[in-house]
Amino acid sequence: MSDDIAALLQEVRACRVCAAHLPLGPRPVVHMSATARLLIASQAPGTRVHQSGISFNDASGDRLRAWLNMDKTNFYDAARVALLPVGLCYPGRLPNGGDAPPRPECAPLWRARILAAMPHIRLTLLVGSYAQNVELGPGSMTERVRGFRRYLPRFFPLPHPSWRTGGWERRNPWFGDEVLPALRARVAKVLR
Repeated sequence: MSDDIAALLQEVRACRVCAAHLPLGPRPVVHMSATARLLIASQAPGTRVHQSGISFNDASGDRLRAWLNMDKTNFYDAARVALLPVGLCYPGRLPNGGDAPPRPECAPLWRARILAAMPHIRLTLLVGSYAQNVELGPGSMTERVRGFRRYLPRFFPLPHPSWRTGGWERRNPWFGDEVLPALRARVAKVLR
């Protein structure tokens, strides 16, 4: 790991900017390296990720890895794959039971600096509407995923792989038929 990346990660992991708003306290989670070619941009860590410090270390990660046809060894190879949520810390829960949105302070404070430290990114998977809105502006997640070719070669929009996505996948069979084969082919090409 380069000294620049190590210093940036140390600074990120020491961040306490929104500590007063985080129910479990700050624990920024990001996986990166200067050589990564694939960036997985997501929403924010959940409680299991907060506890472990490992992105997608939960059922949504299992689903995402299945979509990518990627094992954990390759998924967590930071030399090739970077994992960067919009919000680096677990933001808490909403009254309806879902996770709260990423803290608004986080992306403006860290995102550009982290991305600048990864000059070899060839493809960014925009996982969920929060990641898509940061890069593409407001819009329909389903329309973006269905029209994924419009965003290539730089971006590939995906739904968030939470348990709720199972129903969405059943209502949108084109996702498994058209999107996943294209996703797997594109990711394999980028990581070659």
